Amino acid sequence: MSIYLDRTTRVVVQGITGSEGTFHATRNLEYGTQIVAGVTPGKGGQKALDGRVPVYDTVRAAVDAEGATASMIFVPARFAADAIFEAVDAGISLVVCITEGIPARDMARVYPYVRSKGATLIGPNCPGLISPGEANLGIIPHEITGKGPIGLVSRSGTLTYQVMNETWRAGVGQSTCVGIGGDPIVGTSFIDTLAAFEADPATEAIIMIGEIGGDEEEKAAAFIAERVTKPVTAYIAGFQAPPGKKMGHAGAIVSGSKGTAQAKKEALEAHGIRVGVNPTEAAELVVKSLR
Repeated sequence: MSIYLDRTTRVVVQGITGSEGTFHATRNLEYGTQIVAGVTPGKGGQKALDGRVPVYDTVRAAVDAEGATASMIFVPARFAADAIFEAVDAGISLVVCITEGIPARDMARVYPYVRSKGATLIGPNCPGLISPGEANLGIIPHEITGKGPIGLVSRSGTLTYQVMNETWRAGVGQSTCVGIGGDPIVGTSFIDTLAAFEADPATEAIIMIGEIGGDEEEKAAAFIAERVTKPVTAYIAGFQAPPGKKMGHAGAIVSGSKGTAQAKKEALEAHGIRVGVNPTEAAELVVKSLR
């Protein structure tokens, strides 16, 4: 099994005719993901991805014609909030927004609306998610992973790739890898994804990749202690972050001693969660937790 998506998920790509949408939708399609439609206003009736995918003017038209159940968004930041609204209003249950640079004010409107509709939003400013051997929805390179028992959730795109590759090279793949995004307001939290992995029988161990700023990792630590029975390993990016420097994602805001990598590590370890000092050690720890 997997969480959020599988080989039966039918995907519409909003912004499919742009360069990024075309490139990544092509890779996802060739991996086996069911890319059944694209949306670009004014280009309805055309074909995308070398004539393999029909283009519609609206998400509603794509849902009605092709039975799309998930959307992947590659539209400019100023249009992204409206794209998310359009997707959930059309009945899409899974929205993956890759777009970065969406204003927090826009996401403050989007988040409660998506929740009220019962939909799942991954992102924005994220690499998406992949269920190896099932489907890939986003920009995650499928060549560095394979099917296995590890569930991975991360705020960082590139660290997602590194840990995926490290565990796969050690001979252990993943059930699903989810990049939730690094903005201050994202649609899916660590806790949401941890709960999904806990309920997934194909996931036997979990690795959580956090970073400096905010308190999501501390909240997740408390949730793990109370609700998660599977072994969890963590890594926190930012141990070498210079004090007072603005860096990384928009959500990587440190206030005093709160939100630092060390503070997060201590909070996680206080709840019995092993924390690697670097991505390689974290990957080794999660592989060992399966034995």
